[in-house]
Amino acid sequence: MRKTCTLIAMAGLLAACGHQDNATQSQGDVSFESKLEQQLLDAKPGSVIDIPAGHYSLKRGLSLRTSGVTIRGAGMDKTVLSFKGQVVGPEGLLVNADDFTIENLAIEDTMGDALKINQGKNITIHGVRIEWTDGPKTTNGAYGLYPVKTQNVLVEDSVVIGASDAGIYVGQSNTIVVRRNRAEQNVAGVEIENSVNADVYDNTATKNTGGILVFNMPNLSQEGHSTRVFHNKVFANNTGNFARKGAAVASVPAGSGIVVNSNDKVEIFDNDIADNQTANVIISSYFSTNYYNTSGVAADYNPYPKAIYVYGNRLSGGGDSPDGLKLKTLKTAVFGLTGKFPDVVWDGYADPKQAVNGTPAPENRICIQDVNGVLDIDGPHGYKNPSTDTKPYQCTLPKLPPVTLSPEPKV
Repeated sequence: MRKTCTLIAMAGLLAACGHQDNATQSQGDVSFESKLEQQLLDAKPGSVIDIPAGHYSLKRGLSLRTSGVTIRGAGMDKTVLSFKGQVVGPEGLLVNADDFTIENLAIEDTMGDALKINQGKNITIHGVRIEWTDGPKTTNGAYGLYPVKTQNVLVEDSVVIGASDAGIYVGQSNTIVVRRNRAEQNVAGVEIENSVNADVYDNTATKNTGGILVFNMPNLSQEGHSTRVFHNKVFANNTGNFARKGAAVASVPAGSGIVVNSNDKVEIFDNDIADNQTANVIISSYFSTNYYNTSGVAADYNPYPKAIYVYGNRLSGGGDSPDGLKLKTLKTAVFGLTGKFPDVVWDGYADPKQAVNGTPAPENRICIQDVNGVLDIDGPHGYKNPSTDTKPYQCTLPKLPPVTLSPEPKV
């Protein structure tokens, strides 16, 4: 009996010690959060904020408004800023500054966007992991890495998992390089929207709803054009769409590899694209998004994709189980129960103002080479007259120049 009582007493003591450790850790998190907030507030141009290895729980979103600051962790799996218990936000970190660098850390489980950089120039994101750790959910934050209205942007060697809109999103920006990243289990893995001069290469996009998107949406501050998507691995992006209702990406069908929507001068080459169950490459117009602003669309907005050049990719699989009843029915009607969509699917919307005798001007054509077929689904007429004729796409376009960052980031 005495021995039993002793064991119970020891167990109680250990439990009490464990509770004390948790309380100490909680106090440490509060102290860390206050210190980090003060460092961001006190930062001056040239400041480097080093965050040591550790797992830190934060309750409030962070912000930085000073240019020329670097935030540096000990590694994307060593320095973790967790917002799982966030009560004030919505962002994890909001930056309104130029000459900003963030590297070698993780941001997890934010209420809203994880890292938003607004209206800055010379932005470098290197070795950053963004993750919603409970997997794909509509309640996850919309955007992971989110530079918007920025210039001279580098996003590299980073990982984004679980965003309910886009994992890596660069919008309304100019001069962009997105390279060597991994995007997984997001609605859109990588999205370039209404941006000019972007190179997207050496990335891996898998298990998203759509792998890599190049979009041009209405009523934004600028139109997008001139994006090169090359030397990426885009495979098995078949996760069901979990975007919030009304979001532009909510209409992206599960099983989409690379998607171009309403954008101009897009070059897709030297990619490995495979096993995306709706289609490995989709080219579409605004009319196929089912996304309509209540305020209407600006009169000067052009909803048609133009000057799209697809060539020299390695494509396999895919197209065997398109998302949605209409596309499934179309697939069966054209290719049979056991058939599949070809490598490239186009929604068939062409700008009537830019066509001569039904053919677009040479500089605005959709040119497609080295693929196993193209399907024009005839969206304008409700899929009544789909076509597999590849002759309209047998053309070439001038190749876009590489994007050069200036100044080159130092990481």
